[in-house]
Amino acid sequence: MQIEFTEPATIELDACPPWRVAIEYYELQLSGLGKKFLIDVTETVELISKYPKLLTQNSEHTRKAVLRKFPYNLIYSILNDKIYIIAVAHQNTAPEYWIDSIRV
Repeated sequence: MQIEFTEPATIELDACPPWRVAIEYYELQLSGLGKKFLIDVTETVELISKYPKLLTQNSEHTRKAVLRKFPYNLIYSILNDKIYIIAVAHQNTAPEYWIDSIRV
């Protein structure tokens, strides 16, 4: 299935402070850890692409993929044979901040 990042998720990936701060934080902890964070996100997106309906139902219209090594969830929705990544949410810091920004 084709995957598309919605605007809020795209902003998070490109330059939004939660991502930038997370990458910088992990890099400060250990050199290369920020890169591992991005790899974890990429691998999770690939998993969603291969098995979109296998992952946990989060709400009536969304599903949640938990990153394997970092405390983040990818929130996504399936619509018309397309997967929309809605949010990249830290599990402990406002994990449902994205609810008001859904524009799929």
